[in-house]
Formats: sequence, structure tokens, C-alpha cells
Amino acid sequence: MKNLSYGSMGAEVQLLQLALCRAGYGPLRRDGIFGSGTRSALSAFQLDHGLAGDGIFGRLTRAAMQPWLTGSLVYTVRRGDTPYAIALRYGQGLRAIETANPGMDPTALRPGEKLTVPLPFNVVPEDIEPSSALLSYCVRGLAARYPFLAVFEYGRSVMGAPLRAMALGSGQRTLLYTAEHHANEWITALIALKFVEELASAYSMGRSVRGVSAAEIMGAARIYIAPAVNPDGMDLVTGALNGGDYYALAMEIASEFPSIPFPDGWKANILGTDLNLQYPAGWEEAREIKYAQGFDRPAPRDYVGTAPLSAAESTALYELTRSLDPELILALHTQGEVIYWRYLDFEPPGSRHYGECFAAASGYALEETPYASGFAGYKDWFISEYNRPGYTIESGLGENPLPLSDLPEMYRRTLGILVLGAVGC
Repeated sequence: MKNLSYGSMGAEVQLLQLALCRAGYGPLRRDGIFGSGTRSALSAFQLDHGLAGDGIFGRLTRAAMQPWLTGSLVYTVRRGDTPYAIALRYGQGLRAIETANPGMDPTALRPGEKLTVPLPFNVVPEDIEPSSALLSYCVRGLAARYPFLAVFEYGRSVMGAPLRAMALGSGQRTLLYTAEHHANEWITALIALKFVEELASAYSMGRSVRGVSAAEIMGAARIYIAPAVNPDGMDLVTGALNGGDYYALAMEIASEFPSIPFPDGWKANILGTDLNLQYPAGWEEAREIKYAQGFDRPAPRDYVGTAPLSAAESTALYELTRSLDPELILALHTQGEVIYWRYLDFEPPGSRHYGECFAAASGYALEETPYASGFAGYKDWFISEYNRPGYTIESGLGENPLPLSDLPEMYRRTLGILVLGAVGC
């Protein structure tokens, strides 16, 4: 995350504004514009935390603001402390403290002992656009609150951003849920992260998710979630990337396709390769179709690349999928409120049944992929390679990128699919 100062704009400024509000230095409009109000709030935060009040969000200030970025802090136990008193001090429930510190002996806290203390707000926000920085903070924050959540990197993007995945559950079945293959479909990353937080929280509290016991969901499957397949592209669209060589290259690519709005129309990775046209399942057919449409070189969308798996991000997801050998995959996209479930004439056992259940749970239509979009996708490759159920979920309606105001309804309708994928139907 780069330094931010007066005049900065984009998703990372929204993240700063969110953290300042969480820390009690609001209210601020989370508009992504670093104006005088944000500068004043940041200066006040800096002075209160022993920093120079220069109004610049740099390394030292970022370190001081970590608790309000990740949603938890590290507390050093004092003589006479009890878990209940610590929870009360920070506005949290005792169960949250116990969950975050599975090795804690609540009857014998030792002075100097370090405890993770969740703060009284959700880790995953619903009112700011995501960035690779937000993704990093969310993943770290969720892992701190829920130590049973496994977090790992499965590769790196073109720009070197870590491609992160999370895993939870202990069942025999292995599932892989992916999101944000396309840059301007960044809202799906928030859907995936919200699902992780809701399921982990419900499990720790003994509650249900969409009417199903979280313990049952966790016991039914091992669920892997890759929430942002295309972090560089996401940063471009949401404004977290707004300068430098890669930004200049993206602008140069976009200039050859003036009918596609920049950056809102950008779907590809930062080098102009569409990651959902990169898989060895009819890639040559996809190339013929897309070249005929004029996408015969790096473009904001629909360029298939120089060869299957020529993009770093698609190669990483391919390798992750092969290593996990999942029984079922979901790829979250926008928009259209449809579920695509087949590749050519492949119909893996159980795929129609699951698809019909997903359609009933979400209200989305179960459809076959249009021919012009029916090759070289992630779902296409998985079905053809494994002969197992794979689905592209096109959430929401409208023009990408969909607005944040659509997130609650999109999440509500997608949640049933995510749950049923684990427990069956």
C-alpha cells in the first residue's frame, strides 16, 4: 500500500477513511477522495498516537492504524486482568476472545501474556470498494479472529501481489470457490470474503448460516476460497492503481479500444489478457471467436493471451485446482443472474441436480453458456478435465462494475449456493 496524502484518490483512500471512522475519528464520507476532512482526521489520529501530525498516511501511521484495518489488536495482559474484563473494555463478547486465543487459560492469565482481541466491528466492510490492500487486511484480520481458518498464498500476480486463498471446514469433500476473475467484477471478492466471515463467526458462536448449522457446513466439506483471482486488475478499476508503469501500459492498451470505457470496462489482468479465456478447454476456438471480434492483441477484455495458461494468475489457479483435486468448483462473476453449468456436451454426474438446487436457492436461471463465450473458461476446463460439477455464477444485474449498493442482495442470493455446495441438496 503506497503513501497517501492530500489529493490522493481511489479505493485505498476509502480504506483509510474506513479505518479512521472505525478508530473514532469520523464521521467521514468514504468517497475515496483525500480532502481536508480526511487530512484533519488523520492528523488528529497521528497526534493522539505519538506521531507527527503531518496528515500523510505513511509507514509509521499505517503501523499504528493496524487494529482498525485488520479488526483486532494484540493486548498485553496486566496483573488482575480477566478475559471478561478485557472483552468488556473493548466492547467484545467473551466468546470472541476465547475463539481468537484457543490456547488461553481463562482462569490463569499471566502478566505479559499476549492476547488477540477482536474489535467490535466486522472485518469485511460492505461500503468501500476493494483493493489488494483491503484483501490483505481482511485475510489477516479473519485469520487472527478465527485461528481455525487456514490462509496461504498459491501464487503471485503480474505485479507481484500475493494470490491468497483461505480454507475452513474438516469434511471429506473438497470444494473450491473462486471470485474476481474479471477486474470490473470486484464486488464478487466481497461476496467471497463475507461468506468466510459469516461462516467462521457462526461456527465459533454455535449458530446457523442460511438455516443450516455452521457446524454441519464445516463438517461436510473442506472449503477453499480464492477471493480475488485478479488483484492487479481490481486495483486498476477501483483506483488503487492510478500511476506508474503498469498503469501507463494499461492506458496504452485501452487507447486502442476507445469504445470500452477506461477503467470501468477493464476485465483483463494488468497486461491485457482475459483470465477467463486462458484455460485448455477449446482455447483455439475461443481465439478464433475473439480474434474475429477484433480482440487479437492485449485488450481491456476478451483477449485470450498468447497461449493457454500464459498469464501468471490463470496458471496459479490452474495449479491450485490440480493440487486440491476438488469435487466441485464455483466461479463467482457478474452479471446476469444466471448459472452456467455445462461445457459443450459434458454433463458430469450430479451436475444438473446441483445446478437446479442452486437455481432454486438463488432465484437465478440455470442456463447453458452462449456459444461465443463457451470456450477456454475456468469452469469449462474443470468440467472437461475432471468430469465433475463446475459452475459459473453470474450474480446481479446491470453494467459492470456493479455498485456497492447491490452487494447485500447479491450476497443474500448467492449465499444459498455457497452453503448448498458444501452440504449438498
